[in-house]
Amino acid sequence: MTSTPTAAVTIRRATPADAADVATMVAEIAAHEDQTAHVHVDVEQWRALLERPEVIVLLAERGGQAVGYVSALRQLHLWTGGDVLNLDDLYVRPGHRDGGAGRRLMAALAALAAPEQLLIRWGMEVDNVDAQRFYRRLGATLRPKILAAWTPAAYAELVAGD
Repeated sequence: MTSTPTAAVTIRRATPADAADVATMVAEIAAHEDQTAHVHVDVEQWRALLERPEVIVLLAERGGQAVGYVSALRQLHLWTGGDVLNLDDLYVRPGHRDGGAGRRLMAALAALAAPEQLLIRWGMEVDNVDAQRFYRRLGATLRPKILAAWTPAAYAELVAGD
């Protein structure tokens, strides 16, 4: 489905009733990033996750149809003793990109963070120059940082040795 230029984009927080749309778009972004094998959350799990107050998923809709989302997790930051929002994904479906939905999603996330002055942080792939350009235009500071992931299989030997 291609977007209708006259249809306005609305943003709202996802509820458990939106679990199927969220699960579908998570699968879409994972496929786009060639990471499908790492997605293990089904619709029923999404229903439960969307009940949790620290799980934030904002939906962009156009004409009543979900066209994108931003997801974040509210988490304690031990250095400051306050919370931060860790942005997980920003995704806008093909055919709806470059129409302001991504900017509107980021603005809505910022509006959630603003009352408590929460830091919003996230990462992106080094070669995703389009995302970097988009985030710079929003005023984000980009810093190089290496992210590590330690899977249970990778640390199993260390645990067994202790």
